[in-house]
Amino acid sequence: MTGAPLPSEDADRLWAERFWTRAYRPGVPATIDHDLARWRSVGQLFEHDAAHFADRTGFVSMGSGVTYGRALKEARAFAAWLQAAGVRPGERVALMMPNCLQYPVALFGTLLAGAVVVNVNPLYTPRELRHQLEDSGAVVIVVMDMFARTLEQAIEGTALRHVVVTSMGDMMGWAKGAAINALMRHVEKLVPRWRLPGALRWPAMMRRARRLRLKPVDVRPQDLAFLQYTGGTTGVAKGAMLTHRNILANVMQGRAWIMSQIPPDQAVGNVTMLPLYHVFSLTANLLMFVGVGGRNILIANPRDAKRVEWVLRKERFAGLAGLNTLFASLLKNESFRGRDFSQLSLTIAGDMATQRAVAEEWEAVTGCPVIEGYGLTECSPIVCIGYVDLERPETMAFDGTVGLPTPSTEVRMRREDGSWCGIDEPGELCVRGPQVMKGYWNHPDETDRVLSADGWLATGDIGVMQANGRVRLLDRLKEMILVSGFNVYPSEIEDVVAAHPLVDEVAAVGVPDPVQGERIKLVVVPRSAELTEAEVIAWCRERLTGYKVPRLVELRAEPLPKTAVGKVLRRELRG
Repeated sequence: MTGAPLPSEDADRLWAERFWTRAYRPGVPATIDHDLARWRSVGQLFEHDAAHFADRTGFVSMGSGVTYGRALKEARAFAAWLQAAGVRPGERVALMMPNCLQYPVALFGTLLAGAVVVNVNPLYTPRELRHQLEDSGAVVIVVMDMFARTLEQAIEGTALRHVVVTSMGDMMGWAKGAAINALMRHVEKLVPRWRLPGALRWPAMMRRARRLRLKPVDVRPQDLAFLQYTGGTTGVAKGAMLTHRNILANVMQGRAWIMSQIPPDQAVGNVTMLPLYHVFSLTANLLMFVGVGGRNILIANPRDAKRVEWVLRKERFAGLAGLNTLFASLLKNESFRGRDFSQLSLTIAGDMATQRAVAEEWEAVTGCPVIEGYGLTECSPIVCIGYVDLERPETMAFDGTVGLPTPSTEVRMRREDGSWCGIDEPGELCVRGPQVMKGYWNHPDETDRVLSADGWLATGDIGVMQANGRVRLLDRLKEMILVSGFNVYPSEIEDVVAAHPLVDEVAAVGVPDPVQGERIKLVVVPRSAELTEAEVIAWCRERLTGYKVPRLVELRAEPLPKTAVGKVLRRELRG
């Protein structure tokens, strides 16, 4: 908050002028209409970029690399196999893999065939997987063998016609691949026994695919590219319908904001720790960096600190995208802290609020500021990005905001009565732009609830638009705590408590109270047994107004429950 809210009529004038574009770095366009008009599909864009950087190593997994030229050739072969298998344009292909060399091949191959990618979290339970397969109507699935047992338990009653099972080493060359696969199966015991009659193995399928010829497919910008499922942490997961135009727009927005600063003759190392099946990593790590011929270092399991350090031991990288919990985890690893970060120039954060204490420690250790952004699955996902000027890193200091709306994006806050908020007035954050989804698959009522006829998406997040055009995110509307009529945002409390030197992790939730409506409960994972509940409350009393001070503090030894990408599951902490 920067002062008294500006009246709505003045905000209307500023909004009409898209005043936030005044703060753009020189060279960043107000719109991406020109660039967007060049492309019809994501597959077409990938073919162009991969051909341009054909000789560069595009993807690296456990020390094995694949050039862009080979990735494109393999993707076309996979697309031809899909056609031969009877997959028609518009049909859905599910991908259930961690970050591995096969993922970009299967993803781009699916899009080149005109089919729709259904990204599946490999950590799903059989019930969750069955729901997504049944709801999407996927006819093909590519699954890593580590998760084939889950598919075995979920496949009955689905529309799947073909199952392809792959292993981690399948694209690493015969000798190394066989060694990696044996390690996974027999030493680390990561591959449970499974039985899927009729399933094809990736190597055999690809040998056949390379003998086939891909038939041209007319893919249009308005055709679906992804069914990206969301909402699983708050209810039944829904598939956000993301068209080729949605994804292309977001890629162009990100490239205009950041990638335009990277000379095309420089191969940029980029660490992809977040799973590519997550839309943030898909866009920020994969699709944006392909445009500069980036070297994507794929990390299959970022929680395995020892293996991450082994994978990165000889790698040098300039970019890394993650989220608050991932940065906090890396900072605990002494080997990581001791690395040479001289090439690191870009750290992007998203998906959840970055705590100031984590951002400041990250910059102190790496010398690179955290650039926070904001997005959601329904927006492909990027909506806002912090200021980026790689030639003047001192201008990129963390300021607690999620940055400015990207080119061609409009952001406004809305009051409960449906009217627009003034500048510096909290309200529900709404977005309009070419990256906003078409709607929810099979859920027209849910679509109508969040997407207006004139294109505004209601995000369910609370934020303010500052007079300088930057957006400050306060919290999720559903997770806001109401204490005696006052709105309390969990992220504000978490940010304060996370700065305590003895706090490792923290989450704030609301619990029912007969007098106040709700009380604030803190769940804290301490770094030391010296920390007490009383000390946490005293810390809060010094830094927060009275109604924001928690009444309940729970200290626990085990880490907080999180989603697969590391977002804290607050709903599991309310009991």
